[in-house]
Amino acid sequence: MKIRYLGHSCFEFTESTGTSIVTDPYGDIGYDMPKTRADAVTVSHSHYDHNNVKAVGGKPVIFDREGQYEIGGVEITAIKSYHDDESGAQRGENLIFKFRMDGIEVCHLGDLGEECSSSLIEALLPVHVLLIPVGGNYTIDAQQAKEYVDRIMPSYVIPMHYKTKGLEVDVEKPDDFIDLFEEEDVEELENSELALFRDDITEEQTKLILMERHK
Repeated sequence: MKIRYLGHSCFEFTESTGTSIVTDPYGDIGYDMPKTRADAVTVSHSHYDHNNVKAVGGKPVIFDREGQYEIGGVEITAIKSYHDDESGAQRGENLIFKFRMDGIEVCHLGDLGEECSSSLIEALLPVHVLLIPVGGNYTIDAQQAKEYVDRIMPSYVIPMHYKTKGLEVDVEKPDDFIDLFEEEDVEELENSELALFRDDITEEQTKLILMERHK
């Protein structure tokens, strides 16, 4: 499968069969969404920086509710969680999406804001690739994100929803999160695309991959 980072919490996943999914397309956040097409779009919640579905071409199917789905051979599970640590009282609910593509379990946490719990972890496992917000303020912060990583133990963790050049959303840079990992376990890509195969999945360690936003 291929992963393309489009900025903020937006990714484009493409299975080897050609089925493509875009997560959390954004509106006006200081820079424009790159052009993209997809068979499906997932929306974690209704905030403007996550639900700009009209920016995605190809007449995609929209998934924005809790449940289990399938499209083009890709299994999708949407799991209810909260955007804050007060059971949604501050910022409402958040959907976590799991995708099974080419035998790889991918988990996109959306704008997760609740504290790590055993019940939520059990609902998410297994996870091979974890896409996790690390910028704090509106979501979990670096320390909370690291707790999720330590308990989920994915093969790869990819930070999202953090401060980048041009972003006008009030979140922190990813540095505090990156500093919680050993230097040899961190890889910073010079581009926005990553290809993963089932053979790349290992239980021996978690590798952090920082992906550069497509410009």
